[in-house]
Amino acid sequence: MEKDCIMKTLYVSDLDGTLIRSDQKTSEFTNRTINRLVEEGMLFSYATARSYNTAHKVTAGMTAAFPLILYNGAFIKDNASGELLLKNFFVRDEAVCLADELTRHGVQPIIYSFVNGEEKFSYCDAWINSATKDFVLTRAGDSRDRPVQTMDELKEGKIFYFTCIDTPEKLQPFYDKYSETYHLVYQKDIYSGEQWLEIMPKAASKSRAIVQLKEMMGCDHLVVFGDAINDLDMFQVADEAYAVENAVPELKAAATGIIASNDADGVAEWLSRNYRGITTEG
Repeated sequence: MEKDCIMKTLYVSDLDGTLIRSDQKTSEFTNRTINRLVEEGMLFSYATARSYNTAHKVTAGMTAAFPLILYNGAFIKDNASGELLLKNFFVRDEAVCLADELTRHGVQPIIYSFVNGEEKFSYCDAWINSATKDFVLTRAGDSRDRPVQTMDELKEGKIFYFTCIDTPEKLQPFYDKYSETYHLVYQKDIYSGEQWLEIMPKAASKSRAIVQLKEMMGCDHLVVFGDAINDLDMFQVADEAYAVENAVPELKAAATGIIASNDADGVAEWLSRNYRGITTEG
């Protein structure tokens, strides 16, 4: 007689456009549902391009303890202890050369790094364009905010992320040149409509972080939720992948199924109907 096999499932949702609504907040229903199901034993995480600071702000009512995949997979952070469970940094010389090349071609990046052990985002305040200034203003009061005056200051610390907000004419050549060298996300911001190019170490991606988290948590089944083209890599490693109704056509085509939109709490509604706890097979 075969023994029953316990199957543990990890559920991972994208944040912007998927778990949070268009007003950039999780709803009371989503918060209540996630908190309850995690307390019941659901293994859950969200994967986002956001930092912990801004992700925590838009999910303020989600108080359950679970690991977070941040900066498009550059970090996994335990939201209870604050411990970084996974860290991906650039090789120092590569990051410096990349910063120099961007600025030489008129692109003024925001550079994320640890400076003297503290997480910061740095930018040359006098040189950045209006779109980048608008982004910086949305982070007013953030402890990571670090305006600098010189290129040497901009490149200080252990660098792990570049955000470039500019025209496609300036950014497309960098996407074409470095798409095989680094992990890149090239898309329009869903809130401002501005063109963004985000540059991370090659090893940093949502899919790699999710696979590593799945192993850390001893899971053998993976269910993911998303809305944008940068969620495609995590759809490719999942056993089940659900696109919200507002997702881009490319993601819907790759999905196991389509669920209600982010503004209709599609993820939380699906989880409330389909989560059944740890199951057995055999």
